[in-house]
Amino acid sequence: MAEFSLDEILADDPLELLGEAKAKAKTLNEDDRLLVSFEEINAFIEESGHEPKKSANMSERNLFSRLDGIRQNPDKIEFLKPYDRFNILEKVEINSIEDILNDDVFGLLENENSEDIFTLKHVPKERDQADYVAQRKPCKNFAKYEELFKEVQDDLRNGSRKLVKFNERFFEEGNFFVVKGVLAYLQKIEQPKKDKFNKLDGRTKIIFENGTESNMLLRSFGKGLYEDGYFVSLQDDRVLDKLLPVFKDDTKTGYIYVLESLSNDDKISSIKNLYKIGYSTTDVKERIKNAINEPTYLMAPVRIVTVYEAYNMNTQKFEQLIHRFFGKVCLNVDIFGDDGKRYAPREWFILPLDIIEQVIELIITGEIVNYRYDEKSEELVFINI
Repeated sequence: MAEFSLDEILADDPLELLGEAKAKAKTLNEDDRLLVSFEEINAFIEESGHEPKKSANMSERNLFSRLDGIRQNPDKIEFLKPYDRFNILEKVEINSIEDILNDDVFGLLENENSEDIFTLKHVPKERDQADYVAQRKPCKNFAKYEELFKEVQDDLRNGSRKLVKFNERFFEEGNFFVVKGVLAYLQKIEQPKKDKFNKLDGRTKIIFENGTESNMLLRSFGKGLYEDGYFVSLQDDRVLDKLLPVFKDDTKTGYIYVLESLSNDDKISSIKNLYKIGYSTTDVKERIKNAINEPTYLMAPVRIVTVYEAYNMNTQKFEQLIHRFFGKVCLNVDIFGDDGKRYAPREWFILPLDIIEQVIELIITGEIVNYRYDEKSEELVFINI
């Protein structure tokens, strides 16, 4: 199979990949995008206590590159100064111990008359007192919710519900989540509102399976879920595994899906991490009903692993880009159809599921240009371009 460079992949439709159906929602201008991008860096520092580093963690490394790019651009620095609450854009020359002390961004080296190192700094007052200081407390009427938790656990065991990678679109009263291994019930969102980045926020009432409750801000709950959490799906026919951000007048253009083969053929069933990545303009469950008779599905039934509901994008070109990105790990096998003809399906790939999910999200954000897939280490490799 011919190999394509990343430049050739992007040249195949670099800008119209997500734009065949034009979104009518208001788009961010260049300054808005820069501010949103910088606020993600601020949020990382606020959460971790340090600047993003050139680490092996893909998300942190991406933020590191983004910050480095901002620091190289005086115009961006000037624009972002009012939002630089950690003073990370100021150039400080370190020539002495005094310089180090003066560059104490987090206030950890203050003298004895200053607040101690356990006093939080550079955190908005509301978040300080509500999210970081507030603790869970015993839920006085937990018996009211106990049966709900048992029902959800039973549903998870029998497969009528499943754990889905978290997305903020799942933030609705009455939904269940798993955060850091604990089942949680989002009972109430008090006075929900959108913040300046158009993200939903508000005080909550969250009941936890261990008999505690919390009134943390919704954004803080979301942070925990992004780090180590899942959405507990509703009944299978009521929710998709993956949902991309949707705006008021967006146009649904199809589905991106990931499937797993249930073939009894040893040459298929023996392959670990074998997945089909495809797209459909119709419901995926309907699309795969005849899988056992179609060479593209390896003449065998399949299991839906995950589905992305796609809006405002050319899903076919999206699929093509994914296929080229993973070209080196494409399954090479001949399948004979009921008509006796030989077929060579090209939509099956051998790689970890989490890599597939990461690449789909990177294509959506446009950050895929910074990565390539290393089939030997089975990792995404950051490209310093």
